[in-house]
Amino acid sequence: MCGICGIVNKDRRNSIAPKDIKKMTDLIGHRGPDDEGFFINKNVGLGMRRLSVIDISGGHQPIHNEDNSIQVVFNGEIYNFRQLREQLSKKGHIFYTHCDTEVIVHLYEEEKEDCVQKLRGMFAFALWDGNQDQLLLARDRIGIKPLHYLIDEGRLVFGSEIKSILTLRGIERDIDFYALDNFLTFEYIQAPRTIFKDIKKLLPGHILIYKGGRFSLKKYWDLTFAPEFIKDEVSYQDRLYGLLGESIKMRLMSDVPLGAFLSGGIDSSSVVALMSQVVDQPVKTFSIGFEDRSYNELRYAKIVANKFGTDHHEFVIKPDAISLVNKLMKYFDEPFGDISIFPIYLISKMAKEFVTVVLSGDGGDELFAGYDTYVANRFANYYRRLPHLVRKRMISPIFMKLPPSSSKKGFINIVRRFIEGESLPAELQHARWMAFLGTEEKERLYSDPLKERLRGFDPYHIIKEHFKASSVLDSLSQQQYVDIKTYLVDDILVKIDRMSMANSLEVRVPLLDHRFMELAASIPHYMRLKKFSTKHIFKNTMKRLLPLEIINRSKQGFSIPLKNWLRKDLKPMMLDILSEEQIKKRGYFNYNYVKKLIDEHLNGLENHSHRLWSLMVFELWYENYMDKRC
Repeated sequence: MCGICGIVNKDRRNSIAPKDIKKMTDLIGHRGPDDEGFFINKNVGLGMRRLSVIDISGGHQPIHNEDNSIQVVFNGEIYNFRQLREQLSKKGHIFYTHCDTEVIVHLYEEEKEDCVQKLRGMFAFALWDGNQDQLLLARDRIGIKPLHYLIDEGRLVFGSEIKSILTLRGIERDIDFYALDNFLTFEYIQAPRTIFKDIKKLLPGHILIYKGGRFSLKKYWDLTFAPEFIKDEVSYQDRLYGLLGESIKMRLMSDVPLGAFLSGGIDSSSVVALMSQVVDQPVKTFSIGFEDRSYNELRYAKIVANKFGTDHHEFVIKPDAISLVNKLMKYFDEPFGDISIFPIYLISKMAKEFVTVVLSGDGGDELFAGYDTYVANRFANYYRRLPHLVRKRMISPIFMKLPPSSSKKGFINIVRRFIEGESLPAELQHARWMAFLGTEEKERLYSDPLKERLRGFDPYHIIKEHFKASSVLDSLSQQQYVDIKTYLVDDILVKIDRMSMANSLEVRVPLLDHRFMELAASIPHYMRLKKFSTKHIFKNTMKRLLPLEIINRSKQGFSIPLKNWLRKDLKPMMLDILSEEQIKKRGYFNYNYVKKLIDEHLNGLENHSHRLWSLMVFELWYENYMDKRC
């Protein structure tokens, strides 16, 4: 795992300053503490920081071909590199390392930009073709590894993290206010936007070619939900079991110690169970919990650890973990509001004491319909059959007036969220479960100048585009496709990448192997969500290994008791960050409404934790990146 960056100037006479590339790589040293490398030739500069995992002594980057005309910097892992290396060697290509990066160079010589089609893994790379005076940027199919870029009149600049791009002269830090609205709506910013107007994210499954000051973007892969409708569910189970086992086995290649995150949910438990079958010593597993019992899942993790005899380690988070706030915010470069960054960071920190690589169960909820929102959408079909008078004059007023529960998934909290979503147009009801600030709230929160900047902008337009692109699918498959294209790539995978890399830890995600995903997408929707039972087929698949207590437990999610912390331990911080002075200084928000949110939350009348936290995150980001100019 590594961090990459670079510059290509349009004018060949405009040489790259080595100090600029060095400065870019220094800022992402946490992504690769073991090594650094550079390629600088006139108007082209590539840089990288390396976390050594495969071919520790010989995998120094950039990697080049036989005549040095092709140079590549690479972040990720290619799990089928040995097979590709064998095929390329038979065609006469000469290798000088044993690392996976080198196959990209020679595969490019054979296939040009189509080389990405044969790569099985997680990756972001930049390849300079000196013969063509051309840069190729590529990102893996799912978007596991990040890649950002900026193109202006004179150059292309890229980086694994935005902070590398910001180091250069002439880079403006103009806020994209559409991205700001996007963040406050969803707690993350959907690709290709970033918080900076001129910096973009390369979309998953895409390549970018830059030549002579011109660039082109091309999609090379997409996930297609195309049910095969094989009637025998058992045959699907066998194929899932076999392919997941293969995916996990491929991800065990490493010259450094490995382990696994273990939450006690079915996804991480399945990964640990299958790992245990193919390794010759106990799997090192890592779990994290909370003092608040409604948030603590350590009991389930221990069940799995005991079942498979793992070398188990656990850690309990306390509210003082919030002291990490300022530190963690700097790893994101743009506002990011998912509060589970804290447990992800701390479990990564704990794991790094024992291993350099871990496997995780991320992706199972999107593939097999594991989120409550899928159930809510199905239940809504029945709810809407109730008379309008009953829904709008009885059920809604009663539940919306009741105070929220302090527990993680209180019944009142769930019903209120459902009612809010059910009131939206059909194409947005699914998105409501992923949104935290609605139109009415924005009207009261945003200042008049901000509302003017956002006039005509639809924060749901990317969601709508993905729904439109999948319009031929059944409703459930549409919802899953949208979540894979948005929430998975721009929230889940971002926090995993940034928080693991903050600890120089590599995380591999076997459920997001593209072949396994394609198999899951071929399964009929009624086998993924059966009536109101989530992950139906995956649960049945893993019954052959996992205890029923794990199979039958309800989805919990990886979050923290923020709503309770804001009322106690974090109250001083919140009142300081969201003070009248700070809010009015920025000029983006209406302080009277912010104060109303704070008062209602502190008095237990409403749960505004997500809204308040997002405002706090934005203020902290602004201080770091706009005031102090990190």
